[in-house]
Amino acid sequence: MSTYVVGDIQGCLAPLLALLENLDFDPSKDKLISVGDLVNRGPQSLQTLRFCMDLGNAFQMVLGNHDLHLLAVAEGVRKPNRKDTLQDILEAPDAAEILAWLRRHPLLLEIQGYHIVHAGIPHIWTIDKAHQLAAEVSAVIQSEQHSLYFNHMYGNSPETWSDDLQGPERWRVITNYLTRMRFCTQQGQLELSTKDRLQMPQPFNPWFSYQRKEQTPINIVFGHWAALQGKNCGNNLFALDTGYVWGGSLRIMELETKKFFHQYP
Repeated sequence: MSTYVVGDIQGCLAPLLALLENLDFDPSKDKLISVGDLVNRGPQSLQTLRFCMDLGNAFQMVLGNHDLHLLAVAEGVRKPNRKDTLQDILEAPDAAEILAWLRRHPLLLEIQGYHIVHAGIPHIWTIDKAHQLAAEVSAVIQSEQHSLYFNHMYGNSPETWSDDLQGPERWRVITNYLTRMRFCTQQGQLELSTKDRLQMPQPFNPWFSYQRKEQTPINIVFGHWAALQGKNCGNNLFALDTGYVWGGSLRIMELETKKFFHQYP
């Protein structure tokens, strides 16, 4: 049995299927985990969602910012962006079933000692606190308050975490850390405007460059930052977004061996 974690698919189903075929993926015994962003930008977002749903218990995922954007658009609180490729999902006869399935997924998973998240886990939180806060937001997304959540999800403020935050502001900043973060300061202040750079003027640095609070190493598997091109970000850090939708490869990591596998255009 193998457990595979795949980077941002973003509606690119064909390379995923080719990669799984090369790996002899068998859903009766293997597992496929997604770091989020199943949809958007690529040509087969609807088919990607249906394929992952059909895997049943052989599939798990964390929500990415594009997945949350789809849910917000479906909720009617946001209009699609010009570059979105979500309309076929919204018009699908099984749209309600698909969106309900998507909304049930968490923002953070722990599997075999690996913490799987879309963007990252800030150093200002212990790993236990990160799971607690992620579960807090997931509970809201899955509750009758989900419309309130999506109505207030967008925005870059607050820029820094505070335990005193409450309600939509609290949910928003937790979501931003887990699904949008690239750069932050030592104090945890987020910089969310920059996407395609690997360095920023001080005091901002990549989120993974700071010393974590834990004494023991924490394994973090993440996607989101295609500009990293899957480079080595440090021990126990595994970057899986290698930007297939932008002309790069689709990357899968086998947890049991820490081996990477790639599918190129």
